[in-house]
Amino acid sequence: MTRHTRILMSVIYWAFIVYLFVPLVLMVMMGFKDSKFIGFPIRGWTLEWYTGIFQDAEILGVFGYSMAIAIASTVLSLSIGTWVACFLGPHKFRGKLIVFALTCLPAVVPGIISAISLRIFARGLEIEPGMLAIILGHTVHNVPFVALVVMARLSTLPPSHIEAARDLGADAIVAFFRVTLPYLVPALVGAGVFCMLLSFDDFVRSFFLGSYEPTLPVLIFAMLRSGMSPEINAISAVVLVLTAILGLWAERSMRRLNKGS
Repeated sequence: MTRHTRILMSVIYWAFIVYLFVPLVLMVMMGFKDSKFIGFPIRGWTLEWYTGIFQDAEILGVFGYSMAIAIASTVLSLSIGTWVACFLGPHKFRGKLIVFALTCLPAVVPGIISAISLRIFARGLEIEPGMLAIILGHTVHNVPFVALVVMARLSTLPPSHIEAARDLGADAIVAFFRVTLPYLVPALVGAGVFCMLLSFDDFVRSFFLGSYEPTLPVLIFAMLRSGMSPEINAISAVVLVLTAILGLWAERSMRRLNKGS
């Protein structure tokens, strides 16, 4: 790589970093603005919008509601996705490619199409719009990501480990829980965090499958209809910080688990 190419790549990289982070910085800054309107100049600074979030029972309730949905859908996604990965990974059978394609289909279908179809399907099962419908919808969308991550990790598992467990008298179930599952823990941690963030941030499926109790993205959308305000920026900034903390924890946990495996 020539010197000019390296300089060009560096310029492109830093331009992307600026493009990515400057809007986030501005969003956080607007949450401290001592005014009800978004825009420059910022003549005064206040913590009123941030303190108001933690004193607003509605926002805290919606946040807890969204977290409950994210955790429930993540648990279901990890369970189903791991089973699918273990079924598709080591086994060879006719039609495996078709099954794999169908598994990945929910991840590539446009969100609006997926939300409408899930709404119709939930109605067909007589599942009313609400928490259960949202959890099932998020689970359907998240399973492909879990399956792909777990399959990638599973492909690096030495077959000798399973064979050694079977030679020592372990059946397939015991070998899975004593050998395979511990080996998959780093992938499960990463996939679990990713699923939680996807579920927590999902707007389209939550909007179509929800009832009168909104998730946090739906609440923010409703607030936006009456105009931008620093309160929305403050909510977004808090979610951003929590997301960054969760992501950093997941990264450190995966590195530690990979070193120990």
